Order: sequence, then structure tokens, then C-alpha cells
Amino acid sequence: MLTELSKKSINVKKVAKRALEDKSVLSELLEGVLSKKETIRFNSFKVLMFISEEHPKVLYARWDFFADLLSSPNTYFKYIAIYIITNLTKVDTKSRFETIFNRFYALLDDKSMIPASHVAGNSAKIVKAKPKLQTKITNKLLAIDKTHHHPERRDLIKGYAIEAFSDYFEGAKNKRKILNFVQAQTESKSPRTRKKAKEFLKKWEE
Repeated sequence: MLTELSKKSINVKKVAKRALEDKSVLSELLEGVLSKKETIRFNSFKVLMFISEEHPKVLYARWDFFADLLSSPNTYFKYIAIYIITNLTKVDTKSRFETIFNRFYALLDDKSMIPASHVAGNSAKIVKAKPKLQTKITNKLLAIDKTHHHPERRDLIKGYAIEAFSDYFEGAKNKRKILNFVQAQTESKSPRTRKKAKEFLKKWEE
């Protein structure tokens, strides 16, 4: 399996099928995402992402493995955890996400803006899987200015938050607060965030 994961081109569906049929292959993929070799790490992640999207219950049994990565000093490991955990929330019958909610959203204030951006960007999926958490998640995103990041980086992270807001705004409980937040970003120093803010307002402002 390591030989296959070392190749630049990998058949994600084929390897995923093998992992679903053989637990030892799945274990190798979990080891692979921790590999120091970038190709192995990336290919393992691609396969695990596919499994988390198509067969999330298989990885739900490995929840703790991914939850532990949220506390890793390695930014890429946090990135992996954010995406896999987000996909697993739709089958989270034991409310495991609720127990790690604060740890997950603490990444908005991570030393790196990469986990922060992707936590913000994945929030709409979590809201849709966990509608009872909508207000808590909205409040976390509205508080990005309270994070330690440099103002220009905060502006970038806000762009990801706006994308998330747009995906669940129709059913949002705090529409006015969200609109005020987005309107403020039309003056953002980030061209990307300004663009996202204007697109949002064009779509949702009454």
C-alpha cells in the first residue's frame, strides 16, 4: 500500500474500496496522513476525504484519531482534522462534536491563519448537520476581530466566514447581525473578502 500511496497519481476510489473491505488498509491510510513524506500524506488524505464524504460511518469509529489531531502542533494535521471532522458531523449520533466544539472553534485563534480560515469556511456544513449549534457557530464567526491575527489576516479569514454565512443565511436566526458583519467587509483590505461581501449582499440583502 505504501508503494501505491507514494505515486503521484492515485486511484482514490479504488484505494477507498480496498480500505472499506480491509481494516488493515484503512489503518495504513491513517498512518499515511501522519507521514513525513508529502506525497504519501496527501494521497492518504485524499482517500480518507473520499471515505468521509461517501462512507462517513466508517471513519466515525475513528473519531478520536481525528479529534486528537486538532491539538497537534502541525498545521497540516489540524487541516486534515478540520475537514474530516466536518464531514463526520452528519453521522455524529453520539454528539461527539459538541464535546470538542470549543477546541474546534479555538482554531479560529490558531497561531496560523490556515486552520482559522478552514474552520470558518467549513462552518456551514456543520450548521446544516448540527442546526442546534447554529447560534453558537454564528457568534464564533462574528467574533473573528477578537482573535490575535494581524488585521489583514483577519480580513482574509472573514472572507471564509462570509462564504459560510451565505450557505446558511436563508435559515439563519441572526440575520441582522450577519448582514451588519458582511456590510462592514465591503471596506475590507482583502480584495477577495470585499468581493465575497458584495456577492453576499447582492444575493441576500432585501
